[in-house]
Amino acid sequence: MMNRFVGLLAIVLCTGCLVSKKKYDAALAEGVAKDGQIQELNTAKGAQAQQIAKLEADVSRLNGEIEALKSEIERLTGELSGAQSALASKVKESGALQADIEKMRQALKELEERKAQTEASLRAYRDLVARFKSMIDSGTLKVKVVDGRMIVELATDILFPSGSATLSAEGQVTIAEVAQVLASIPNRDFQIAGHTDNVPIASERFPSNWELGAARAITVTRLLVDSGLPAARVSAASYADTQPVDTNDTKEGKALNRRIEIVVVPDLSEMPGYDELQAIAGGK
Repeated sequence: MMNRFVGLLAIVLCTGCLVSKKKYDAALAEGVAKDGQIQELNTAKGAQAQQIAKLEADVSRLNGEIEALKSEIERLTGELSGAQSALASKVKESGALQADIEKMRQALKELEERKAQTEASLRAYRDLVARFKSMIDSGTLKVKVVDGRMIVELATDILFPSGSATLSAEGQVTIAEVAQVLASIPNRDFQIAGHTDNVPIASERFPSNWELGAARAITVTRLLVDSGLPAARVSAASYADTQPVDTNDTKEGKALNRRIEIVVVPDLSEMPGYDELQAIAGGK
């Protein structure tokens, strides 16, 4: 730039224009200053270009880091979603497992209650057998369990004449003795059931086996009460020939079917699930 300015000055001088030394020096100094400014501007421009290039490189680097972070976020989001699903599944499994545990605990409780009830029933049965031991040994009666109920069974042939509801002398002694044993058993009720064979009866007093069975059951019940068994603890029922224990095709079978059963009435409060049963029935 300086050489161009000097050249122009030389041309002016050559053309005959007269320029003073002072103006020349001033013009020369101004040219030098302009040239310095231009150099400074070029230097600043170069520095700015470098800075721009650096900033563009930083932007490019940051964009790469942003993309990498986005990918990492997507990966972590996927892992989080998977972890949440796994957690939900575990929570569900845990709930189901807890429910199974509660069912098992309830089942165990019921089994323990049934075991206790069975043991209590076994003790009661053994006690009943022990109380009637002498009469069992003599063949006067039997003690058995039918459908979970304890039953004292007496053959009607030693209690009543055929077709009659009047107790024989031997029968009266037997029932009086039975009454003493039953009265000694606390907190138990008894049902006296009359059973017959299938031979029809059609007398004026007993139009059918239902009436005969009922009359015999009532006769035994009355004597039990008269012999000391509280009336509130005993009842009478007839089954006629509907519940045979043996065949009615033989004389021996018929004899077994003609019987008086003294049923020990179950106490529902001792049975498992009694509280739930009472709640359903509206009890308190």
